[in-house]
Amino acid sequence: MKMLLLMSLVWLTACTPRVEVVVPDKPITVNLNVKVDHEIRIKVDRELEQLFSEEEELF
Repeated sequence: MKMLLLMSLVWLTACTPRVEVVVPDKPITVNLNVKVDHEIRIKVDRELEQLFSEEEELF
């Protein structure tokens, strides 16, 4: 009986899952594709302000 209990205990401990955390050997890189179009909007806003100041009778 003791032998059966010992064998089952060994068998259960041998089947336990193991989680391993490993540090990667290469650095992590993040590629971002960002489109910036704020310059175009500023130009349009300035042109509109200039147009409205010149043509006050539009509205």
